[in-house]
Amino acid sequence: MAETTLFERPIEPMLAKIAEQLPEGEGVVYEPKWDGFRAIVFRGNDGVRLQSRDLKPLNRYFPELEKVLEEQLPRGCILDGEIVVAGPNGLDFDALQQRVHPAASRVARLARETPAAFVAFDLLAAGGRSTMELPQRERRVRLERLLGQARPPLHLTPITTDAAQARDWLQRFEGAGLDGVIAKPADASYQPAKRTMFKIKHARSADCVVAGFRFYKETRDAVGSLLLGLHDEAGQLQHVGITSSFTMDKRRQLLEELAPLREDAMQDHPWRDWAEASAGDADRMPGAKSRWSGGKDLGWEPLRPERVCEVKYDHLQGKRFRHATTFLRWRPDKPPADCRYDQLEVTTPLELAQVFKA
Repeated sequence: MAETTLFERPIEPMLAKIAEQLPEGEGVVYEPKWDGFRAIVFRGNDGVRLQSRDLKPLNRYFPELEKVLEEQLPRGCILDGEIVVAGPNGLDFDALQQRVHPAASRVARLARETPAAFVAFDLLAAGGRSTMELPQRERRVRLERLLGQARPPLHLTPITTDAAQARDWLQRFEGAGLDGVIAKPADASYQPAKRTMFKIKHARSADCVVAGFRFYKETRDAVGSLLLGLHDEAGQLQHVGITSSFTMDKRRQLLEELAPLREDAMQDHPWRDWAEASAGDADRMPGAKSRWSGGKDLGWEPLRPERVCEVKYDHLQGKRFRHATTFLRWRPDKPPADCRYDQLEVTTPLELAQVFKA
């Protein structure tokens, strides 16, 4: 493939499917799963281009990273990796989200206050030639050679072929804000847009108050997601996330099942003050629109907070679940007042530097 074609067209990143357990056996390599923005870095003759997972440009949001990558990477290479922001307690996804802002002045300020880093985990081209047809183990060798003199904020992800070490990473690295472990077939080529890798994430359950819901897409006859809450130390019910893992039949059934809880729901609802919340508090609103909502209607319907459900979640980001949770069951035996943050498993903090030393 000619260099001009290779460096001008977007490349869809190779994807992963969820695995409940760590795959083991010959020919499997493991890496930490970084909690950031997936990005492909093109280092051509005329500078650096940062491409997001959905093929959009990222350069304007990370000017400090663009400069570092242009200085450290040789021309003619393409890397797959993750853009992350490290805070005092490890990776800080909330701070990373704030980096994507339309105002150039804010982008410049945040580039100084919360600078980003790039963690490379695959090599798609070197010397102007594609390496995607090479097996994973060979791409890794070439990536190590290419980044042998890399300096922060450019990093090379750790890797192991030892399943026991990968299991240790799965538990220990969470304290640095990492998201799990990725397993890759060592003999596989790089396959854009194909789910040829496996991601193994932390799985826990929590009992949460159901305090509201959103309708399913543009319909008004089915539930799209349930809004979840947990009580903090002061007894206030905080919005912690959603659960939306329902079949279409179950979504319609839920609307009928929850109908009695909609009556006079806002009268004494713990979230009623959000209607008059300041802009700074809007991020925590169940129905708040933001640049992440893509113009979707995120309006919500209140429910009297009298029902409890158990959900499966991977980890907490600040005071909220990092991803959407999986509904497990209703808990009619559980009083809503007993759904508190203190039921959640607390991870032991770990310095991010220890991850790179692994």
